[in-house]
Amino acid sequence: MISSLTDRHHSQEIHSVERVGLRPVPTVPQPPPPALHLVAPEGQLQVHTAPYRGSFSSVLSEAVRAAGLGSRVLISQFLKGGVQQGPSGRVQLCGGLVWLRPDVQACVSEPNLEGCRDAVQAVWAICRQHLMVGDLDQLVLDEIGLAIGFGYIDEVEVVSALEQRPGSMDVIITGPAIPPNVVAMADQVTELRRGF
Repeated sequence: MISSLTDRHHSQEIHSVERVGLRPVPTVPQPPPPALHLVAPEGQLQVHTAPYRGSFSSVLSEAVRAAGLGSRVLISQFLKGGVQQGPSGRVQLCGGLVWLRPDVQACVSEPNLEGCRDAVQAVWAICRQHLMVGDLDQLVLDEIGLAIGFGYIDEVEVVSALEQRPGSMDVIITGPAIPPNVVAMADQVTELRRGF
């Protein structure tokens, strides 16, 4: 019964269209649309720099937001100490956010401080491993430029690791004194010119 009503309705539509001088459009079965091919995620190398220490706060909020949305994020602060953290004391925040600092007595502000080289190297070893394995969505390297400038990390090793990073990982470098080789590799460079 339903089928005959549908057929009758369809027949009436065809006759209505023909009365106004139009021909009905034949219904031809259409092939299904092609499957969507999603673009593979492409990470960026971003540099946030300033002539003073202080370009970290906007990056921190971005990292917290990304972790809150389910991304795996590591924030590594190479020269911030005083919390007895180190690799074994890393802090886990809001799901996928891990915060790592060197195990030093205070913030590092100059080269050749006792015990600082090994502590900073321990943080870099973890970051380098993540760059090689590609098991993060976002890696923040805070003040790595100063760590290189102070002689705690080798610039060539950092550049090599960044060149080998997986294409899907975002790497954000913050702080003053970013080496020109790293800046040249960056997809985006943000420079803060004055503090407030």
